Amino acid sequence: MAITESIEQGRAACLEYAWDDAYQFLSEADGACSLEAADLERLGIAAYLTGRDEAAVADLERAYQAYLGQGGIERSVRCAFWLGITLLLRGQHARGGGWLGRAQRLVDERLPGSVEQGYLMIPAGLQALEADPASAYETFDKLVAIANEFDDADLTALSRLGLGQALVAMGEAARGVAMLDEAMLCVTTGDVTPIAAGIVYCAVILACRDIFDLGRAQEWTAALSEWCSKQQGLRPYRGQCLVHRSEIMQLHGQWEDAMTEIHRACEHLSAQPENPVMGMAQYQQAEILRLRGKYAEAEAAYREAAAYGHNMHPGLALLRLAQGHVQDAYAAIRRVASDAAERPVERAKILAAYVEIALAAGDSDGAKSAAEDLQGIAVRFDSPYLQAMVGSVRGSILVSEGDYTSACTTMRAAWLAWQEVDAPYEGARLRILMARAFHALGDHDTAEMELDAGAQVFEKLGAAPDLMEIAEVSRRSSARTAGGLSAREIEVLRLVATGVTNREIANTLVISEKTVSRHISNILTKLDLSSRTAAAAYAYDNDLT
Repeated sequence: MAITESIEQGRAACLEYAWDDAYQFLSEADGACSLEAADLERLGIAAYLTGRDEAAVADLERAYQAYLGQGGIERSVRCAFWLGITLLLRGQHARGGGWLGRAQRLVDERLPGSVEQGYLMIPAGLQALEADPASAYETFDKLVAIANEFDDADLTALSRLGLGQALVAMGEAARGVAMLDEAMLCVTTGDVTPIAAGIVYCAVILACRDIFDLGRAQEWTAALSEWCSKQQGLRPYRGQCLVHRSEIMQLHGQWEDAMTEIHRACEHLSAQPENPVMGMAQYQQAEILRLRGKYAEAEAAYREAAAYGHNMHPGLALLRLAQGHVQDAYAAIRRVASDAAERPVERAKILAAYVEIALAAGDSDGAKSAAEDLQGIAVRFDSPYLQAMVGSVRGSILVSEGDYTSACTTMRAAWLAWQEVDAPYEGARLRILMARAFHALGDHDTAEMELDAGAQVFEKLGAAPDLMEIAEVSRRSSARTAGGLSAREIEVLRLVATGVTNREIANTLVISEKTVSRHISNILTKLDLSSRTAAAAYAYDNDLT
């Protein structure tokens, strides 16, 4: 009686997507009796979805044998197919290929013309995606017809996913995105099983990222998070998807959350030491550490990424630049930029870094060439993100050439594009560059306002190197007045002399209290004073009140 109750509870838990409960109940029953083939399949699925990968393989293998023993060829093939696919996704190509081969033999011998034959066309379509997307398109187009004929929910979603990926690879991004949205619609409104749904979610997010459709990637990432939250104990789809979620959070200025996500991804992937996605996760972790000025930790993470076969650049080259090793950075980025095999997303980041490093190394021609290559990528994709990136690098080149008026116009348009993308860090970085141009044009008040606005963003994010750069720009500014103070610092000094608090100064100047504290610290340093009282006395003595 207890065994029957455990089986019923396990089945009910599967229907409720309570995968931990399903695994526990069905495992208890499995230890006391021989489960039916369908319950072994449920046990294997629950094991997979709760991250018990080896148990999942063993249980699905038993389900395959049990179905085969009772003549359930269709379900045997499905078990073999999912065994093959999940093993391939884990990087176990020999085992995965073996199971797909076994499934194919069964279909050829027993199920010609079946929907299962359609499923076994998927690996060939996926393999053709990069080498021959037109061939992949033909394969997935046939699969759409098979899915429609048999009204199979999983194949409907997977075939449309493959068709969308093929169209994107062929350069037909608009048609491809429409098909990807169709695949997602199948997942969100249909009866797609959890394993297939997770695959579709992750693949669509990656495809949107690769065509710089960051708005759509963010939308589907949020949908994935909601889907995951409704399924107890769900563990897969939290590796590469979490890495991309972290990238999106970083872009939108949610650095704490981005680091939390990447830690979760690393924790999940640590159970799969052969999984190359760990390299991607370590690289993303290194990027956040670098931006926060934690250079030793960042370098360790970049090296860890390299150990998994992930490219360390442009991140490591930018780290070397931040450390003052300009020639090392330039040698690295030149080598990496010569490799045209990178995906557009990675190549765009490499080219943007190339411009920054080349300008630091004094190679204006190299910077211009990289900017032109980046423009070529932008032409292929209608993306505000790329427009902002191109505008930023063009602005930096114009500043380096002394064409400050044109630079300000270009950078203002780029800043608006970063605002549209909701990328506060990138926008704040551009404010530093604009401040340099404004200072050169003699517009010191506007320059100081740009620096203050940028400082508020950097303080919130914890971007210590950028705060240091702002301080350096202020120190080096040609706009110096009494005692070497900038125009903004004189405003702060005048208010200090009235006896108001930092909070009141912040409210008056519409800046943060941290920025006020930074200005006061600079004032005391520049004037060689020891206290606010001494600063107030200086203001009175020099008629600054």
